[in-house]
Amino acid sequence: MNDPGQHMWSLLAAVSVVLFAWSSHLPAQSPDPRSGLHLTAPIARWDEAIPIGNGTLGGLLWGSDSTLILSLDRGDLWDERTPAIFSDADWNWPAMQRLIRTGNMARFHELFDEPYDRLPYPTKLPAGRIEITWPGHAVERFELDLKTAEARAVAGKEVVRVWALADRNVIVVSLPSEARFTYLPPAGIERLGPTGLARVVRAVNPDGGTSSILAHIPTATDTFSVAVSRVGRPGRPTLFIEVESGTMPVAATDASRDLSRTIALGSVGEGTRPHRNWWKHFWSLSSVTLPDSALQAQYDFDKYLYGSAARRGGAPIPLQGLWTADDGGLPPWKGDYHNDLNTQMTYLAAHVAGLDAAMLGWLDYLEAQLPEFRKFAREFYGVDGAVIPGVMTLSGKPMGGWGMYSLSPTNGAWVAFSFWKQWRMTRDPVLLREHSYPFVREIGSALAALLVPDSTGHLVLPLSSSPEFHDNSIEAFLTPNSNYDQALLRWCFAALHEMAEALDRPDEAAEWQRLRDALAPLAVDPATNALMVARDEPYAASHRHFSHAMAIHPLGLDTPTAVVAATLDQIAAHGTSQWTGYSFAWFAGMLARAGRADSALRYLTDYLAFTSRNGFHVNGDQSGRGLSGFTYRPFTLEGNFLAMDAIHEMLLQSDGTTVTVFPATPTSWNEVAFTNLRADGGYVVSARRSKGRVIGEIRSPDGTVRRFVDPPGGRIRP
Repeated sequence: MNDPGQHMWSLLAAVSVVLFAWSSHLPAQSPDPRSGLHLTAPIARWDEAIPIGNGTLGGLLWGSDSTLILSLDRGDLWDERTPAIFSDADWNWPAMQRLIRTGNMARFHELFDEPYDRLPYPTKLPAGRIEITWPGHAVERFELDLKTAEARAVAGKEVVRVWALADRNVIVVSLPSEARFTYLPPAGIERLGPTGLARVVRAVNPDGGTSSILAHIPTATDTFSVAVSRVGRPGRPTLFIEVESGTMPVAATDASRDLSRTIALGSVGEGTRPHRNWWKHFWSLSSVTLPDSALQAQYDFDKYLYGSAARRGGAPIPLQGLWTADDGGLPPWKGDYHNDLNTQMTYLAAHVAGLDAAMLGWLDYLEAQLPEFRKFAREFYGVDGAVIPGVMTLSGKPMGGWGMYSLSPTNGAWVAFSFWKQWRMTRDPVLLREHSYPFVREIGSALAALLVPDSTGHLVLPLSSSPEFHDNSIEAFLTPNSNYDQALLRWCFAALHEMAEALDRPDEAAEWQRLRDALAPLAVDPATNALMVARDEPYAASHRHFSHAMAIHPLGLDTPTAVVAATLDQIAAHGTSQWTGYSFAWFAGMLARAGRADSALRYLTDYLAFTSRNGFHVNGDQSGRGLSGFTYRPFTLEGNFLAMDAIHEMLLQSDGTTVTVFPATPTSWNEVAFTNLRADGGYVVSARRSKGRVIGEIRSPDGTVRRFVDPPGGRIRP
């Protein structure tokens, strides 16, 4: 039966172009003119520097007076040595259970977390730095042009320009003629044990200026090389910087030689044309326009970080992306892959923004590591299928750490959420059949094999925890299942059931449904009606990780509205004293998911107090306002992308059957718009809210476009 109200809404939609002088056919915009970085010199810390990157190479531009520093990084530079104790007969899941049953925490710590704390490896490696001296000039300011991904250091009328070229693995630096440069190997690798001396070869011009440098830097397990060549027209030399695993030939690589010829015959601008075109396409994919200039600048910067740090074929984004610490040491938390929140939240916003180069790079990487994940499942847990370490190296190997979280098998389900979410947002049948379902099935099969019945007949894990409640103590092992584990198990089996049905595999779908039905419901506190940490532990104090509330966000499990409300109220009531920066951004996303627009804006604005002046998330409160008891500043990226996701939650929500535009738009946002954001079901949506009126369009996977105006409650049924 036709719905008359729906017919009237369609009629209004059809005349929306007449009613409003706006068309969402307009392409997505370049970064907002208010965005980009404009920082007064000096920049005295690496974590306040101007970041550049191309998914493989990264750089940070900073410095003071007449000295500039360009810190270098490459995503696949790692020391992957395995701690010897990982070969111990007790380094496995059954032994872990035995140690917890007997309360032998001394042995537990010796096996599972002391290697991470005591040994400097395995770890991500920095690549050293280029130091540029600029006699007679003092740098006045640093800039980042998001539109062209160009970093600048400005001294009067002179400018040093830096690009990490999008089309080849070369960093280009355009210099004034009088500038000099040198390369300094990373001092931090000395902490990794005897490595031999770095071998640096310099070629010198007749006037005494260095024209090229080739450095071979031995690590404990390999060698990497840095090549710097000075070429170009007289009066405006250009540096070409390359970082390669292994030994690079003395001559510049083909990529650098071809580029140097282009620049020698023309200009730097001509040589960077493909780079500029890449970034033009990147910014055209989607856009968000906010009335809040601070949040607009943060959103655009966070999106820029995706374009800089993540591509297909490159290493996925670790804790610090392509901007490993350059402070003479090794990176915080070893710059690794933390899979109890960090990697999952790092990629969350890419789905809605349509940033497939980043998203598919992550999924490609995970599929490539499946042999390692299967080996880990077999050797550590004793089951078939795949288990993903909660803390891992680039090659997918476990690193240890707090064992209750770093070796929790459900972390893999949260990682697998990325495969399911990408399918839901694109409805690509090939992705479903060949990638998403097979990968999630490997994870689900291992988890199913680990489950055992409890006294009530429900399936539970032998050990259960909730990151990072009770830190590294025996109390962290909760009564199975914690709500974190339960939510991920319920999501995983439900997602597998859904995907198997979509693939017309009824027997498999029935088995996944049976497993989900064998799990207990999520634990709800009868005294408060809020989600609990575990069935015998309420959420009773401020905590940085909302693992107990996974069901609300990001998993989006069916949870009664009253339970969602009580859970959010309880989190807020316990305050933010033990929160880090990502907590504020995550909670803003939760509040937006629940339609609490003004509260979401408040927490998202407070999140900005946990960023450095260049926009990097530095975990601790930098404002002095007492927002948190954490005031340290280790830089990690998940907070940046959670802030971006929270804005998406304010602007667009969807569940596969309904798309809602501006579901949590703050009352102060009179003018707000977005273009080409993705919705569940494979839809692409553009919309504008102006003076209380809403117009827009929705594009179906088959290319059909429907315009809408003032849909009731913002809800659209495609």
